[in-house]
Amino acid sequence: MGAGALALAVLASCGGDGDGGTPAPAPGPLPSPSATASPEPLPSPSASPGVTGVSRTTIATFDNPWAMTFLPDGRILVTEKGGALRLVTAAGAVSAPVGGLPAVAAGGQGGLLDVALDPAHATNRRVWWSFSEAGSGGKGLAVARGTLTEAASGAALSDVRVIWRQDPKVSGDGHFGGRIAFSPDGKLFVSAGERQQGAPAQDLSKTLGKIVRLNLDGSVPSDNPFVGTAGAKGEIWSYGHRNPYGLVFAGDGRLFESEMGPEGGDEFNLVRRGADYGWDAVSEGSRYGGAPYPRHSTNPALAAPLIAWTPVISPGGMIQYRGTRFSGWTGDFVLAGLTAQGLVRVRVSGGTATDAGRVALGARIREVEEGPDGALWVLEDGANGRLIRLDPA
Repeated sequence: MGAGALALAVLASCGGDGDGGTPAPAPGPLPSPSATASPEPLPSPSASPGVTGVSRTTIATFDNPWAMTFLPDGRILVTEKGGALRLVTAAGAVSAPVGGLPAVAAGGQGGLLDVALDPAHATNRRVWWSFSEAGSGGKGLAVARGTLTEAASGAALSDVRVIWRQDPKVSGDGHFGGRIAFSPDGKLFVSAGERQQGAPAQDLSKTLGKIVRLNLDGSVPSDNPFVGTAGAKGEIWSYGHRNPYGLVFAGDGRLFESEMGPEGGDEFNLVRRGADYGWDAVSEGSRYGGAPYPRHSTNPALAAPLIAWTPVISPGGMIQYRGTRFSGWTGDFVLAGLTAQGLVRVRVSGGTATDAGRVALGARIREVEEGPDGALWVLEDGANGRLIRLDPA
């Protein structure tokens, strides 16, 4: 593989599958760095110039928090996997659960997942969220929207409508993906995991292991790459994904994605229209307790990751940092690291990317967001997961 196509970050973390701690049956030890083909060594991770450390302020505690987003007034919407959506002030006051959400099929890696504001939220008060939903055949990812209303009795979502459902629903509680992103031209993008099924990520008749693109009313844009392809789901934008947990439009309009690999091979990808990212035919990781997968370099027609991490970082949420509070970070991508137990910073230059440094936080980090003043806010994974504000020390 060309040096610009794949950089292998060999660091001191070790990891697991899917949710960064829920490995497939009979996991074996991680492969040594030499087990991954064609590595491009990276410099040892270090703090960015001007940032020598972070100060932490604990704001609140939640039950298995998964995602958050800031409202225009500075409050935060936080999801808990069990099904609660809560409003939180910057001072740490936590509301009762917001009413009106549809039933969530919580369990394993499923539950109430991402939350995002509508591009026109300032005028329509719409909120979007993703969740695992039960139905015929098992469970699948779904995306809904509703209007946030507030009264003395509390906050609620009205005019709730499920906009998209993953097809088919299958058994099991893993690999839902579930990130929501809006493109500069107002389209809805959703990252859908392959539900630990593997091969369906390559099947264009199914929306497992895909990134989908929709109009905001749930209809399929006529210029999607597989519209008119016999047997293909028209909403598919890209395919061959495993468990994509990060999805961000950069300031230049390009779409970037991060996803969990198997035993090794977590990925940072530039998402291109109609591209195949290879799972489960190829990977930069290995089968659990077994041999490495064929690498992307064995099939140049497949889209290779810009970075592949072995040992894994288990990436959760991801942002592109737009602020200046963290000196030298503007424009870099910041990934929540579950196995990495901190933040992972990625710098993109043209069509290449490098692992630009780590911030160790000593806990599994599920989500990261940038606050209105440029501070970073993170959610810890698990029961009693804390919402923490980070500032340069």
